[in-house]
Amino acid sequence: MPSLPSMQAIVCHGPEDYRLEERPVPEVGPGEVLLRVEAVGICASDAKCFAGAPLFWGDAHREAYCQAPVIPGHEFVGEIVALGAGVTGLALGDRAVSEQIVPCGTCRYCMRGQYWMCRQNDIYGFRRRTQGAMAGYVLLPRGALNYVLPPDLSPEAGALVEPLGCSIHAVERAGIHLGDVVVVAGCGPLGLGMVAAARLRGPGLLVAVDARASRLEVARACGADLSLDLDRVDAVAEVLALTEGYGCDVYIEASGAPAAVDQGLRMIRKLGTFVEFSVMRQPCTVDWTIIGDSKELDVRGSHLSPYCYPVAIDMLRRGQVPVERIVTHTLPLVSFDEGMALVLQGDRSIKVQLRP
Repeated sequence: MPSLPSMQAIVCHGPEDYRLEERPVPEVGPGEVLLRVEAVGICASDAKCFAGAPLFWGDAHREAYCQAPVIPGHEFVGEIVALGAGVTGLALGDRAVSEQIVPCGTCRYCMRGQYWMCRQNDIYGFRRRTQGAMAGYVLLPRGALNYVLPPDLSPEAGALVEPLGCSIHAVERAGIHLGDVVVVAGCGPLGLGMVAAARLRGPGLLVAVDARASRLEVARACGADLSLDLDRVDAVAEVLALTEGYGCDVYIEASGAPAAVDQGLRMIRKLGTFVEFSVMRQPCTVDWTIIGDSKELDVRGSHLSPYCYPVAIDMLRRGQVPVERIVTHTLPLVSFDEGMALVLQGDRSIKVQLRP
């Protein structure tokens, strides 16, 4: 590859301190891959990091997770322009994606095949070892989990593989049975992906809940049977009425709002399955008696997208996700500030992507 001395990159220096800078193009070492970035999404976690959420910057109870200065961006697709020695299964010119975590391969979780819970937890865009893709180029380190995309998949679809993979894992954690009443709370990009994935599991009734009518319309395009607008109806009362007072069988929380957790605990039936996906801006307090003594719920977390990228790629290839309705804004890298504002406001956008 010809010498590429510098590139434009968004660099996170601290909360609300993200700057467009010139950075050197990463050099490729053994086992590494260099992508020319074609598209990169702004995730809700990126927005929360930007806004200074304690999960990323630490507080009295936790250390900072974000290792600034760092280039953000973990939802990305790009063209392979350089391959390090020993790389197999990839070729120059391939369009590729990479799982958001680069596992260490040696901790207890990695040794047991549970790599998505890797103790080192190197996720692109937050850790110094795994610089992100809000830049002209991104380096995929040795040990990264990389996948080649079909050549006819658009960059917009390619950058949706990561969030869709997370959605699929949440649905797998839910253990949906044929005929179940399933509620997905929150119709952002992740919630919409959950609706599309849950549709494939054969629910008896698939309900989407959100406070934005425009997003609920897209949820119906993703396969929801029913949408409940929180500004218009009492969602808990509606679901109870639909189920003879029992409640839904499965509730998946994807809104990031603490109120949605309480809503789910009141909406779900006894012995139901509650899946918590969201990264919360602040701690959430609930009545744990409902979980135990009142309903004996099966509460499951959901983290990242283990073993889900091939399924996500296939769903996108088959057109089972309305990419053109989910990706509402495509902006140049220099318009990062505008993109971040759109994500933080949330009323005019669903998925915002940047094009370096």
